[in-house]
Amino acid sequence: QVHLVESGGGLVQPGGSLRLSCAASGTIGSLSAMGWFRQAPGKQREFVARIRSNGNTDYADSVKGRFTISRDNAKNTVYLQMNSLKSEDTAVYYCYDFRTNSWGQGTQVTVSS
Repeated sequence: QVHLVESGGGLVQPGGSLRLSCAASGTIGSLSAMGWFRQAPGKQREFVARIRSNGNTDYADSVKGRFTISRDNAKNTVYLQMNSLKSEDTAVYYCYDFRTNSWGQGTQVTVSS
């Protein structure tokens, strides 16, 4: 089991940027695909981005070109760089380990003027 802790959320104006971090207490390992999901109030949790063991990435259409997922296996950390943020990006963002089916506790991102 891997314990995941997200950080970096907060309040940002439309058009701004944030970088989320997901630190793993255990070793995420080079074989783990890691991802980010988000859940807005009253909506289902949705996929945002994934980075595979070979470094390939996938993004939801709604964030493609604005968000970038990356990982540092030596630091057991996954990142989500979010640029050109929109009000519809407001949600709780969760880190996910596809290999162990582990979730973090989430970090709130609010995009508002």
